[in-house]
Amino acid sequence: MRRVSKITASCALAAALALTATACGESSTESTDSEGKLKVGMAYDVGGRGDNSFNDSAARGLDKAKAEFGAETKELTAKTGETPADREQRLASLAEGGYNPVIGVGFAYQAAIDKVAKEHPDTTFGLIDSVSDVKNVASIVFTEEQGSYLAGVAAALKSKDGQVGFIGGVDLPLIKKFAAGFQQGVLETNPKAKVQIQYLSTGSDLSGFGSPDKGKEAAKGMLDKGADVIFAAAGGSGAGSIEAVAGKKGAWSIGVDSDQAKDPALSKYADTIMTSVVKNVDAGVFDLIKSVKDDKPLTGTQTYSLAEDGVSLTTTGDHLKDIQGKLDEAKKKIVDGTIKVKTTT
Repeated sequence: MRRVSKITASCALAAALALTATACGESSTESTDSEGKLKVGMAYDVGGRGDNSFNDSAARGLDKAKAEFGAETKELTAKTGETPADREQRLASLAEGGYNPVIGVGFAYQAAIDKVAKEHPDTTFGLIDSVSDVKNVASIVFTEEQGSYLAGVAAALKSKDGQVGFIGGVDLPLIKKFAAGFQQGVLETNPKAKVQIQYLSTGSDLSGFGSPDKGKEAAKGMLDKGADVIFAAAGGSGAGSIEAVAGKKGAWSIGVDSDQAKDPALSKYADTIMTSVVKNVDAGVFDLIKSVKDDKPLTGTQTYSLAEDGVSLTTTGDHLKDIQGKLDEAKKKIVDGTIKVKTTT
């Protein structure tokens, strides 16, 4: 992966936080071996390992580092409704435990990382899906809109009458990138198509990422209005959407972040999952861990784009086989700049 920028870590002094080892109400998974090994701390967003989506993609990168480098790991998971102080405490407990790097999975960790990284200048922090300007932080970001554009092309080509839907977990700039790319891909492929867009929660209410029942209800509403392809970028809530779509004959769902057709928890719906917009969070996590192991820690913004397979569409089930040529053509145009993909609707 090419890296967009690299900023060296600061050497400024800072005070340590006198905080407890775990945040209130969180879950913890720890793998401890002998002294002197690479120690990696992972702070997951709500849903954690096993969410069949975003967190699991990050977990794969951690697992690869553990297998290849014999890294000692500790995994902590956020809970719905926690305070910013809980996130700070979680990160600080990892840094104070000697874990380096410490990785925050999700944009919700930005404020906490901005604060805690300054207080632990000798620790490298990773922030996924947001950008920090603190010198010892690697901001790992993706061109979600580009992968979503290709999903929109696929949806337009597979829809029987051009009625498609997008379900976003939370009405936030990050999720709007998915919506914008998807809508653009649909309409540039079929100008007569109609795209329904719905968000499950707004603002600081992040419940939209962990409410399968809300995802199912939203998808049923779209299906009732004629949609036959639904793309959900909604974390754990997407499982509810996939379930609802599977109950509608001839309808397709599009997964997100991980290849959801391969997920054991969703295997019974695999035949109706057309594709998934994969964001290779595992690659970003592994690259960061390796850089620390090699004593050349990444910092600054690390961008993973379509050109570098940072985002892509899965082909499990060969559901895209009949339209692969058109998808390849669209990808080429995005990569060479002929198609400029929007980040807002």
